[in-house]
Parts: sequence; C-alpha cells; structure tokens
Amino acid sequence: MFRFLDSILGWFSMDMGIDLGTCNTLVCVRGEGIVLNEPSVVAVRKGTNIVLNNGEAVGIMAKEMLGKTPGSITAIRPLKDGVISDFEITEAMLSYFIRKVHGRGGWRIRPRVVIAVPSGITAVERRAVIDSAERAGARRVYLVDEPMAAGIGAGLPITEPTASMIIDIGGGTTEVAIMSLADISTCESIRIGGDDMDEAIINHLKRTYNLLIGEPRAEQVKIQLGSAAPLEQELTMEIAGRDTISGLPRKIVITSEEIREALKEPISGIIEAVTRTLEKAEPELAADLIENGMHLAGGGCLLRGMDTVLANATGLKVVRADEPLTCVARGTSVYLENLEIWKDTMDHSGYGWS
Repeated sequence: MFRFLDSILGWFSMDMGIDLGTCNTLVCVRGEGIVLNEPSVVAVRKGTNIVLNNGEAVGIMAKEMLGKTPGSITAIRPLKDGVISDFEITEAMLSYFIRKVHGRGGWRIRPRVVIAVPSGITAVERRAVIDSAERAGARRVYLVDEPMAAGIGAGLPITEPTASMIIDIGGGTTEVAIMSLADISTCESIRIGGDDMDEAIINHLKRTYNLLIGEPRAEQVKIQLGSAAPLEQELTMEIAGRDTISGLPRKIVITSEEIREALKEPISGIIEAVTRTLEKAEPELAADLIENGMHLAGGGCLLRGMDTVLANATGLKVVRADEPLTCVARGTSVYLENLEIWKDTMDHSGYGWS
C-alpha cells in the first residue's frame, strides 16, 4: 500500500536526478532532462553556516568568490574527494538547488530524488548523502553508483550479457568499472581527479618558480595547457600570481611540456586503477573488451591525450563519450524514467516505506 501511495505521489512531484559532484552539481527532472548545472560552492559568513544573500550565495555566484573573499566571508566547497566533508553546508547547497528547480513548477509535493555517488564510499558516507538530501527537502532518496549512471548516460549496453567498461574521471574521484547484465562486475574507485591535477599544477609553480596561484587559476592552466600525451604543437601562456619570496605580484610564461610533467603523478594513478580493474575482470568479460573497448566520461577525460595514454597502457580501443561532463546526470535521468523498475536494486530511504 505504501509503495502504491508513493507511486501515486510521484505523479504529482517533480522527481529529480542529481549528480552531486565535487566540482559541479547537475540536476535533471523527469521528462525535461538537465535543468541545472552549477558549481558545488557555497559562500557563508566566516565562522558560521549562514549562507550569504539570504541563502542565495550558492553555485555560480559563490564560485566567483573563490580565492577573493574578504576576512568576513568564506567560500566553501562542501564535498571533497566525491564525499561530503561539511554536512550542514551540503544540506544548504542541496536545499538551494532543489528549491530552485522545484519552484519552477508552482506548488508540488516534495520530490523523490536519485543521487549518483562514488562506488567506493562507505556506508556512513552514503547515509550522510541520504540525510542531507532528506533534510534539504527530498521526500524519498535513492542512491545509484556513479559508474552505472555514467554507463547509462554514455549509451552503453549495460543490461546485455557483454562487457561495458566506463572510466569516469571527476573532480574528486575516478571511477573505473566493468558492467554486465545491469550490474557492476568489477570496479575500482580512487580519490584522484581533476582537483588533484589542479593541486599538482599549484605545487609545480610554487616549487619551480616560487609563484603561488589559487585553484581557479590552476584550473585555467589545466584547461589551456594541460595534456597527458605530447602535443603536435606545444603551447605557452602567461600566468600571474604572488611571489612567495618577495610577496609581490608577478607574471611568468609557462609551457605545456612542463604542465604535462607536473600532471604525471595523478595521471599515473588513473592508469594504475584502470589496469587493476582489467586484471580483476572475468576472462569472458575481458575478451569482450577487445571488441567493445573502454569509454571515458567526466570532465577529467577532456584533458588532451587522456584517451591516447590509456589506449597505449592497455592496448584497448578508447572512446570518449558524447558530452562527457553530463553523462552521470543523464544516467540519473534514465533511472528517473524507469524508477519503478530500478528502485528495488538501489540504496534508498524515506519514511521507512518498502
């Protein structure tokens, strides 16, 4: 009876799928696709959990403040390595996003929410995601592993008796999984992602040039110069920051070769995770991958040459998914469309209904 009632309420609620990422949060609505894509950043008054601008300093507005706030304001990224590091700030952020999307359709019942989470997080971390979403306004919460959502969003035949391999390189984690018959056969989740690449660039400039830059500028360097394999034409750019010795602003010219060298460590970590996953694969699934290859998703796969180094390391065909930044969110959208079929296989919560 409770399940029937939940299904009826679902017709009147704006059910949502959420890719709760370390760098960006994407929200999709059943029947509408992706309706929100904003940075996972919140600006609060220093020493408190009070969100600025009456709770509106979230997302794009808050990201613009990163590294530029006065002493009275703190811009916080409440997720680290794909998991919640600040429970209350995450709740405020989710509440803002749910309210922003939910308010578009006038009065509605509290929504059911599907949230994609890293496959390697603990039961306590999963519980924290569920609790945050419930307190933020969700009626019922379902969790789906990011590799499954990414595979569905990339259009892989994960329900068929053949191997589908996805490598989802996000901001805080990299998820590597081999799937078959609508489940994960083997997977590897490592806490290495785009943030670690940014950190590697910051450390390189500090160590080599005594130049200190912030995360937003490091991300800009990664996008403009970053590569995993040699480029046909190497690039250069000017970068400004603070000299760690004199304390004064300074500008230097850097090259794509040195940034590639700086990125070797995080890239090597990703390659090792891929090879470990392949080593654990069942022989028949491994054989399928000779034909099917591997698919890349997530913002990190946009790094120049990432597909090349993975192909060279494994000998397999590597394909970058269409619109890799939105693969996970699109996968949660498919879960939403088929929620009645999938929900019994997912972590869930809400009113104790079963």
